[in-house]
Amino acid sequence: MTTLGTTGPAVSRIGLGLMGMSDLYGPADEKESIATIHAAAEAGVTLLDTGDFYGMGHNELLLREALRTIDRDRVVISVKFGGLRDPDGGWHGQDNRPAAVKNFVAYSLRRLGTDHIDVYRPARLDPAVPIEDTMGALAELVEAGHIRHIGLSEMGASTLRRASAVHPVVDLQIEYSLLSRGIEAEILPAARELGMGITAYGVLSRGLLSGHWTPERSLPAGDFRGFSPRFQGPNLSQNLALVEALREVAEARGVTVAQVAIAWVASRGADIVPLVGARTRERLAESLGALELELSTADLAAIEKAVPSGAASGARYAEPLMAHLDSEH
Repeated sequence: MTTLGTTGPAVSRIGLGLMGMSDLYGPADEKESIATIHAAAEAGVTLLDTGDFYGMGHNELLLREALRTIDRDRVVISVKFGGLRDPDGGWHGQDNRPAAVKNFVAYSLRRLGTDHIDVYRPARLDPAVPIEDTMGALAELVEAGHIRHIGLSEMGASTLRRASAVHPVVDLQIEYSLLSRGIEAEILPAARELGMGITAYGVLSRGLLSGHWTPERSLPAGDFRGFSPRFQGPNLSQNLALVEALREVAEARGVTVAQVAIAWVASRGADIVPLVGARTRERLAESLGALELELSTADLAAIEKAVPSGAASGARYAEPLMAHLDSEH
């Protein structure tokens, strides 16, 4: 176990991200998704991450169903809010106005079937709303008991400092993996300075670092990786070459590529909690095996040689999406 930042709740060393069970990675089996959440809870995973816009509410309803047989007090529910969608699944920006914050949380509480959310966070910065205004609304929700803690997502160092001046922030959720190390320059030091933990998503770079990806793999309709630069043309070939180099390190330790990639993220500090996006019990079991892997100094050096910082080919999002990330500015 560890804690989210200096003021947050105690959570497991690995969390389960639920997004892919409802959205963006093609069809998922609902029964298997619920069984995977149950298996995670039985294995001691306490941090469950969702978003109100994942499947336009479906993900929260899925979690509600899973929680029917899980002790609510044993899990920490993290919810992102503010992403605007349409009936066709399109995206229309972020709404972090104070009135919208309170509206979103009311609907999430009802869908989840709970009287509080443990960590509540805007999914992105809303450029039209000062972060201080959003934080003020969130602080009121904490005072009222509707949420227990405030988190942030994909925000830059200066925004983290402005937000923390209003109310303590327990963690920053942001992409961090062997292929996405941009936070190491400014964002991670700022988070540590401010007492924030990191919940790292994309630790397998959306499957690239799973060790199961092949150049011939086709993506189902609606899978957003089809628009990701890292999965296209020469970029994909170069990134998979890095994975093969990492596979040599994994095989030398008798573990899988995914386990090495997850263990590497966890090794960066007790204040960093990897979120794994397993959609099946099989993938979950593989991911949890990373907890048993202690990387030696020699292992870390071999990993660094196989996948040096900055070696990824292609940006982590398509350019229009990158432009809207405060963390990239």
